[in-house]
Amino acid sequence: MTTAEQARLDQYDGEENEPWRAWGPYLSERAWGTVREDYSPGGTAWDSFPHDHARSRAYRWNEDGLAGISDIDQYFCFSLAFWNGKDPILKERAFGLTGNEGNHGEDVKEYWWYLDSTPTHSWMRWRYHYPQNEFPYNDLVHTNRARGVNDAEYELVDTGIFQDDRYWRITTDYAKHGPEDMGIRIHVENKGPDEATLHVLPHLWFRNTWSWGLAGREAVPVLTGDVGTLVGEHRLLGRIALIGSGEPEALVCDNESNARRLWDTDGPRYPKDGINDHVVAGADSVNPERRGTKGALHYVLTVPAGGTAEIRLRLRSEGPDSEAVGPADLDTGFEELMTRREAEADEYFTELTPQACNADEADVLRQAVAGLMWSKQYYHYNVSRWLEGDPAQPEPPEGRRHGRNEHWWTLSARDVIVMPDPWEYPWFAAWDLAFHCVALAEIDPTLAKRQLLLLLQEWYLHPSGQIAAYEWAFSDDNPPVQAWAALQIYRADGCRDHVFLKRVFHKLLMNFTWWVNRADADGNNVFEGGFLGLDNIGPFDRDAGVPVGDLLEQSDGTAWMAMYSLNLMEIALVLAEHDPVYRELVMKFFEHFGLIAAAANKIGLWNEEDGFFYDVLRTRNGSVIPVKVRSVVGLLPLVATTSVSAEAMDAVPELRKRVKWFFENQLDKADLLMGCVDMNKTHRLLTMMTFEQRPRVLERMLDEGEFLSDHGLRALSRAHKDQPYRLNVNGTDYSVSYEPGESHTTMFGGNSNWRGPIWFPVNYLLIDALDRHQEFFGDHITLQYPTGSDNQATYGAIADDLAHRLVGVFLNDEAGHRPVFGDVKLFQEDPAWHDQIPFHEYFHGDTGAGIGASHQTGWTALAINLLLRKGRARRG
Repeated sequence: MTTAEQARLDQYDGEENEPWRAWGPYLSERAWGTVREDYSPGGTAWDSFPHDHARSRAYRWNEDGLAGISDIDQYFCFSLAFWNGKDPILKERAFGLTGNEGNHGEDVKEYWWYLDSTPTHSWMRWRYHYPQNEFPYNDLVHTNRARGVNDAEYELVDTGIFQDDRYWRITTDYAKHGPEDMGIRIHVENKGPDEATLHVLPHLWFRNTWSWGLAGREAVPVLTGDVGTLVGEHRLLGRIALIGSGEPEALVCDNESNARRLWDTDGPRYPKDGINDHVVAGADSVNPERRGTKGALHYVLTVPAGGTAEIRLRLRSEGPDSEAVGPADLDTGFEELMTRREAEADEYFTELTPQACNADEADVLRQAVAGLMWSKQYYHYNVSRWLEGDPAQPEPPEGRRHGRNEHWWTLSARDVIVMPDPWEYPWFAAWDLAFHCVALAEIDPTLAKRQLLLLLQEWYLHPSGQIAAYEWAFSDDNPPVQAWAALQIYRADGCRDHVFLKRVFHKLLMNFTWWVNRADADGNNVFEGGFLGLDNIGPFDRDAGVPVGDLLEQSDGTAWMAMYSLNLMEIALVLAEHDPVYRELVMKFFEHFGLIAAAANKIGLWNEEDGFFYDVLRTRNGSVIPVKVRSVVGLLPLVATTSVSAEAMDAVPELRKRVKWFFENQLDKADLLMGCVDMNKTHRLLTMMTFEQRPRVLERMLDEGEFLSDHGLRALSRAHKDQPYRLNVNGTDYSVSYEPGESHTTMFGGNSNWRGPIWFPVNYLLIDALDRHQEFFGDHITLQYPTGSDNQATYGAIADDLAHRLVGVFLNDEAGHRPVFGDVKLFQEDPAWHDQIPFHEYFHGDTGAGIGASHQTGWTALAINLLLRKGRARRG
C-alpha cells in the first residue's frame, strides 16, 4: 500500500531541493563551542565561544535553538524559548558542560526527546521538560568540576529540580500544510502541585549573512512585528510570516552581537540578546518600532496545577509577489490539518513496522526514526574562509594558518547533513555518517545515497583522496566503511541503482589508494591508522601516544582494509555484470584482499597461543610485542567477510585465471590464503579469518564471561575485570582494565569509552558478518551459544539473538524497567518519563544503561534495522 507520506517521498524528481524537504528540523541544538565559531589563538573552541556568549553573539556559520526548524539553506530560523520567571536567562537553547567542566567530558544537562517525524517532516513531535524553579546552572558546573573521573556524572535529575513534579511538560507538534506552510501547536502542561506561570516565546529570525563583508551578501533582511504577527522580507526567500493565536506582544531586535556586553565596545542599539534582557530584566532593549532581524511573539500563560494551555501558530512563505499576509485559519482548518497529518504518520509507521513487532517495539522503532530525522542539521563551514577570516572582521591569529584543519582549505560545506548528535556532536563524522545512511536507507533511500555521496564530493574530499574525519580534526582516520555502507544501501533499495554504485566506486578508488599509501608504513599490507574511531581501546593513545620510534601494526586497521578490499570487489562484481570494464577491478581487489589476509597471518597479528588477533608493537630496538588486549580490535577481522554467488564470479571469467595465477605464483601467500577461501556449489566465502581461526575467535566472542552480555557484545572482554592488561615499554607502564560504564581515563576520547561498553555500530557490523556466514553455510553449521552452554545455534540464529539483545536495551523487561534508564527511579517509574526513549552514544557493558551523548540517534538509529529484520526472512 502506498501511504500519503510515501507518495510525498515519491515526488522526488531528481533535484536535490525537492519541495517537501525545503523546510525541516535543520536547526542545530548547539552552535556555540564548535570549531567553526572558534577564532581563538590556541584553538580552544569551548572556551572561546561558551554558552554564556551564545545569547549575545551572532553566529558566523549556522544557528541553534530548541525544537528548531529552518529552510534548507538556513536563511530563516524558527525555534522556541521559555522563561519560568526565575531563571537568570531565557531558555533559548539547551545547556551543557564543556570538556573542562564535566568530570567525564562535555555533556548536555537537559531532557528533551524527538517523539515523531515522517521522512518529509510533514508531521513532527518534540517534547521538553522545563523546571519551574530556577535552573541549577551553577550547581551543575561547580559540582561536576569538583568530581573526578571515578565519580558518577552529576546530572540534572540529581539536582532534585524535578522534585514534587515541579516542571512544565511542553509538547510541540508540527504539521505541514504544504512544503513551505507549517502549522505549529505548543501544548503546555503544568505537572506541578501549584498554579504557575510560564512565558513562551516562539522566535523567528534571519541567519546573519550580512555582517562579514562578503560581496553580494550586503543586503540586510527586515523583520517587522505587530500584535500576534511577525513578517520577514528576504531577498532570496521573499516574504515569510509567523501568525500566532491570541494577542501576544511582538518583540523585535537585531541578530547582531552585543558588543557592549561581550567586548565593551560600541554596537547595535537592540542586539541579539535584546529580547532576553527585556523579558527577564525589563530592559529597554527591543525596538519600539518593532523592526529588526530577530523577533518573538511573547505569550504569558498562567496554568493551574495539572492544567494545560495551548498555543497555535502558522509559519508560512507568502511568496515573493504577495502584498499582505493572508488569514492564518488557526481554528477548524488548523485542527483538521493536525489530525490529518498525525493520522498519515500513523498509517506510514503501521506500514513500516513488521507484524512480528509488539507495541513496545513499534514505539521504539518510531522514536528511532524520529531521532534520525531530527538529527538532520544545516552545516556550513568554508575552511579557506575560516582560515583567512572575513573582510569585515578582525584578521585571525597567525597560529590559525598552522593549526587545526590547515591542510583542508579545499573543504567547503553548506549542506543539510545527518549528524551524530545535534548537541554534543553537531558536526559530521565520516564513519558515523556511513552508519546513519545504512539506517536512513530503510526510510528514505534517496536521501541515504545523497548523504553517503556527499563526503565524496570534490568540495569535501581532500585532493589526496582522504575523507574528512570530523570537524575537530579532519585529518584523523575514521574506519573506511563507506563501501560497506554503499552495498547496504544498494540492497535496501532493491539492488537496482547501478549509477549510485558507480559514483561511489569511482570516488572510493581514490580513497583506497590514499589508505594504501598513508597507513601501510612498511608496505607489507599490515595497516596502522591510529585510533580509528575506537578512542581509548588500547593501553596508549594509538593516534599520538605510541612510544616514539615504535610502530603499532593494528588488527583493526588491517581488518578494515581487508573489508574495504572485499567491499570494493563486491561492488565491481555487480558493475561487471553490466560493464566489462569493471572486470579487471574485481581481480585487483580480490588480489589486494588476498595479500592483506595472508600478511595478517604471516606478520603475527594472529596469536596462536591465545586464539585471538592482537595489535603488534614493533619497537625501535627490533623487538615484537603482541598487545594482548582482548577487545573488539581482535573481533573485527570477522567483519572482513563476504559471501559471493558462484554465478556472479562466473560472470568474470578472467577472475578464475587470476586466482589460479595467484596461487601458482604467490606461493608464500597461497597457503595462508587458502584457509580464507571456502567454496560450495552456489557461493564463495571470502574471509580474513582462516577456517581454524574462526571457531576460536567466536568461542571468545560468544562467551558471557568475555564479550557476550545481555545487551549485545562488549567492546572489551570482561575477563580484563579480574585480569587487567599491563605493558611496560621503555620504562613506561601502560594498562587496560574492564570499565563497562564511564571511562576512568582521560586518554583520547575522554567523554567516550571503548573499554567495556556496548556500541551499536561494531555490533551491527558483526551481526552482518554472521549473516554472511549464514548465507554461505545455511543451517548446516551450528555453534555453541552461549559458549559453554548446551544450546546449539546457526550463524543466523545467533545474529537474530544479538539483534534482540541490542534492541532490548530500550524495551521494557519483565519488571517493566528499560535497561537504558539504569537505576534512575524517575525514568523507570514515572509514566511521564518512562516511554520517552533516549538513544545514547553507547551502553553499559553489564546493565545496558545509556552513556555518552544522550541524543546519539545517528548510529544508534541502527535499532531501526535491527527491528525491521523481524519482518524479513533470514538469509541462507
